Amino acid sequence: MAFNVNALGFGDNVVDRYEHIHTMYPGGNAVNFAVYAKKCGAARCAYMGIFGNDAAAEHVIASLEDEGIELDKCEQMIGENGAARVTVVDGDRVFLGSNEGGIRGDARYVLDRFDLAYMKQFDVVHSGNYCFTERELPKLKAAGVTVSFDFSDDSTDEYYEQIAPYVDFAFFSAADVASEDEIRERLAWVKGLGPRFVSATAGAEGCIAYDGERYYRQLAKPVTDMKDTMGAGDSFLTSFLMCYLDSAKRGEDGAEAIERALDFAAGFASTVCGMEGSWGHGAPIVE
Repeated sequence: MAFNVNALGFGDNVVDRYEHIHTMYPGGNAVNFAVYAKKCGAARCAYMGIFGNDAAAEHVIASLEDEGIELDKCEQMIGENGAARVTVVDGDRVFLGSNEGGIRGDARYVLDRFDLAYMKQFDVVHSGNYCFTERELPKLKAAGVTVSFDFSDDSTDEYYEQIAPYVDFAFFSAADVASEDEIRERLAWVKGLGPRFVSATAGAEGCIAYDGERYYRQLAKPVTDMKDTMGAGDSFLTSFLMCYLDSAKRGEDGAEAIERALDFAAGFASTVCGMEGSWGHGAPIVE
């Protein structure tokens, strides 16, 4: 399937170090967004962020180049690349710790007028709460850039209040929330902060979304060959946006377009769970 959408991931890149098999895989919310956009048929896919200069960074860069991701606006600095320690239990990822983004956590990306001119070429720019991009979001809003943001499952109310006004499409994980009524209440609260669309994923329970007029319920689709849930949420939000924004560019942005995009996203996410790591490209861990 092909989508007439230009997609840019802005923020984090890491290697996920699978300790139990001594293998590292490229990942990170913003990187995953760019790669999944490419895999589900987006027209132009780019990543913009900061790499270190170690073996982990070189592996991520080479993997992105192999996937055909545009890296024109990336920076590479002397220092350790972002890395997370991971294991897998019964197909589910378990995080063991990280280096807090490595050099990317110390050297933040500061957008100038040339960066903004570049970013305005894209239909959507995606970032998240591990990307260290928060202070740049007002610039994107002022420039008229459509922003997607992943709040994950650990953003505080204060963080939502700070960030959500600059976001068009807000996503978060609600797998640990007790009831559907609570999820709906949370969706309505986040929507009230400014985004035009909000979605909460709940793992195997699927997703609930809200556009300000009605709620949408999308069930998860079966995984035929479960290997790893790493990247499942990232793949869901990415493929939803590619399908929905493609429809919107053709003048179809109502409830049917949302339902169609949610269904497509559930199917795409189920295939990603059959990949090793977020999107493959495993290599031996280099100490």
